[in-house]
Parts: sequence; C-alpha cells; structure tokens
Amino acid sequence: MTRPRILMADDHAMLLDAFKTLLESEFDVVGTVTDGRQLLEEFSRLHPDVVLLDNAMPLLNGLDAGRQLKAQRKAVKLIYLTMNPDPGLAGEALRLGASGYLLKSSAFQELKQAIHEVLRGRSYITPLITRDVVTSLIEHNSSPHELTMRQREVLQLLAEGRSMKEVGAILDLTPRTVAFHKYRMMEQLRLKTSAELVQFAVRQGVVA
Repeated sequence: MTRPRILMADDHAMLLDAFKTLLESEFDVVGTVTDGRQLLEEFSRLHPDVVLLDNAMPLLNGLDAGRQLKAQRKAVKLIYLTMNPDPGLAGEALRLGASGYLLKSSAFQELKQAIHEVLRGRSYITPLITRDVVTSLIEHNSSPHELTMRQREVLQLLAEGRSMKEVGAILDLTPRTVAFHKYRMMEQLRLKTSAELVQFAVRQGVVA
C-alpha cells in the first residue's frame, strides 16, 4: 500500500526535523523547505498529498503560498502548523481551502490524527481555538481594499525590508513595476508612508 506523501514547510529547521521524525513511521515525508517560494518549487516537483505549512514564512507567507498551491492543484490537502492562535488567520486559511489548522504547542499530540482526518476528506481544527474560528468564519466580510496576489507578494517582500531592486529580482519584475505596485497599494489603502504600509502588512498577517 502506498503511503501518503507529505511535504513540510517551516522556517525553523529544528521543528522540521522533529516533525519529520514523528511522521516517518506512517507517512512518506518527501521534502522539507524553509520558505514559501521554495515550497512552490518543491510542490510542483514532488506532488505531495498533504502539505504541512506555517503561516509565517520568509519570501512568501503561508496563506499566500497556500492560495497558489490550491490554484495549482485543488485536491491537495493543506494543514497549517503555527504558533499564532489568531482565529482570524485560521478562518482565512480555511476560506482559501485549508483542511487543517493546528497550533505548534499541541501539534505533537494532534498532528497524526489531523493528517488521517484530512486524507479522509474531513477538516481538523485544533480544539484550542475551534469556537473562535467558527465565529470568525461567520463574521467574515470581504475587505473593500482586497489586494491582488501580486500586490501581496510585493507587500510581504517590502515589509521584510527588501529594496525595490531585490523585490524585483525575486519576483522577476523591474524596480519600476515594484514601485508601481507599492504606490498603487498605498493609494488603494489610503496610506501615506512606507511605515504605515509595513504596519498594514503585520495587521493582515502578511508578515509576522
């Protein structure tokens, strides 16, 4: 019988090693990566059944990476493993198509169960935040200032302190195009300074 294929993404290498050791007896851990862009590359190459990923990752955060993974292959199961108990972030992950959401503080007790549940086509949310997540899903309203995926990519890299030239190199854009996206976002969000743009990125969970 073929074992389910698991790809893991987290910017903490020690945690990746620990989770890999935990899972290898039952699952085929096909890869581990430490940033969101590497995750997209390895996902296309390795074709996992389940992706375990953190919300807060460099270069491309887990929510935006998850959106792109789901766009590539709708059937893939996404389980978020995070330190952030914010039910709003958990609700956003579920809205984009995630099957599971766990806190790292309880992951060693819950992770195997969560993987088995999502492989059966069910969802798994850690009991530690379930009630608040349901409330978040019920109360959700789309923001009138929704950003495009490209804008969110630019926003994260700028908020991480990268120059427009560096952002352009990562996203294969000219610095002029990066500047256009930056100032278009500021206009759209009615922000006056780069600092306000960074603060917006933190509030939205684009960066930790």
